[in-house]
Amino acid sequence: MTHQADNWGWRARIGMFIVGNEAVPEAEWWAMVPPASGVSVHVARVTARAPWARWRADRSGVDLEDDVIRGCRQFAGMRLSAAVIGHSSSSILGGAGWDEAVVGAMTTVLAAGTVATTNGLDSLAAMRSMNLKRPFVVFPAWFNDATVEAGVAYYTSHGVPPAAHLRYDPGRKWRDVPFSQLYPEGMGFEQEIEPLYAQISAACPADADGIYIAGTGFRCVGIIDVLEQDLKRPVLAANQVSLWHCLRLSGARVPIGGYGRIFDV
Repeated sequence: MTHQADNWGWRARIGMFIVGNEAVPEAEWWAMVPPASGVSVHVARVTARAPWARWRADRSGVDLEDDVIRGCRQFAGMRLSAAVIGHSSSSILGGAGWDEAVVGAMTTVLAAGTVATTNGLDSLAAMRSMNLKRPFVVFPAWFNDATVEAGVAYYTSHGVPPAAHLRYDPGRKWRDVPFSQLYPEGMGFEQEIEPLYAQISAACPADADGIYIAGTGFRCVGIIDVLEQDLKRPVLAANQVSLWHCLRLSGARVPIGGYGRIFDV
């Protein structure tokens, strides 16, 4: 009997928490996961504001937002290998120790054996694996000044101070739209990767030893390979590093080509 691939996760099932109104994370993960790889991706959507867990008054731990608790409970019955908070802003705005505190809180709700992680931890693990010390960090257009500043501080505090940073310019049509309104007014579904390639290529400083593109809602994995070829440096991106790290945490060695050197590590 012959049969078609059905994306059954016999090798690894990965649960991903993403922003409720975003389409990019799922699209990019499924683009990167090879057909018939034995890896499946399962999504829980979150509508809470960042960060997706709140520090208690005494900072003894964090309380997960309701959507995250609900998702963890649903994931608990799905025999997941790993689950990730796929939200760069939460890690960036959570502050020192937030990622680790969230992993601890998730672990109490997820099924035994499911490894928890965050996009922040994934990016740091990937930077260490690629031996990046001074990355050029690129932020989405919808990150306001405070979030960009917090992003630079986040990587600096974790020992990878950016050589420089860039907030993507989405073009004339969007320049007068407030940061908070870019997604509600449709920019998230009109993202173009060619201008992003051009801006990164033009702005990347000579002393940057790699590029990191933050933001899981930021469409970009389609240009990782060409950027690496043209800039002769590793290129990391939010959805890419989370997929890579979740596969590693799951013990699933899946060959992935065309989406960056990180998958060769």
